[in-house]
Amino acid sequence: MTEIRSISCVALGANLKFEDHPPELTLGHAIQALAAGGVVIRAVSRFYSTPCFPAGAGPDYVNAAILIETDAAPQEILSELHAVEARFGRERVQRWGMRTLDMDLVFAGDRVAPDLDMFRAWHALDPQTQARSAPDRLILPHPRLQDRAFALVPLADIAPEWRHPVLGKTVREMLAALPEEDRAEVVPI
Repeated sequence: MTEIRSISCVALGANLKFEDHPPELTLGHAIQALAAGGVVIRAVSRFYSTPCFPAGAGPDYVNAAILIETDAAPQEILSELHAVEARFGRERVQRWGMRTLDMDLVFAGDRVAPDLDMFRAWHALDPQTQARSAPDRLILPHPRLQDRAFALVPLADIAPEWRHPVLGKTVREMLAALPEEDRAEVVPI
């Protein structure tokens, strides 16, 4: 099904080399691969060094965010992201594990998917359940976005005024609500 063209956000991260390329090069190549596949890239954040999440799970990450314009449905976008991840060696063996490339669809315009009740259920999960469970479908906006400086800092570079359709806060406001020490750990490269 074809959707109306909209702006979506993709968060990118990597903390392992791919074919001897450092993570920041992999992120750049992944953005180029999306563009070559027909995705219109509207904005690219700076690249940031961020502590591994969860703490102690591996080397530090390189994180970034991009705004894309597309008429594809969110599930189609996610499928394209997974295809690009696979091209860059992504293997889905451990939740929140080390990776050569991770791309998450963070938001698709002001869409809440699959519905408000499902978003609220995943948003309300305690940290222990989050670490063990993964949704079996795409949840939009990303239910942990408001908690993660490594996602919000790059997003603030390119969409500081995007307003969360459920929480009602802008990216700038969600970022300001995080502890200063969390924001300070996200350092431009």
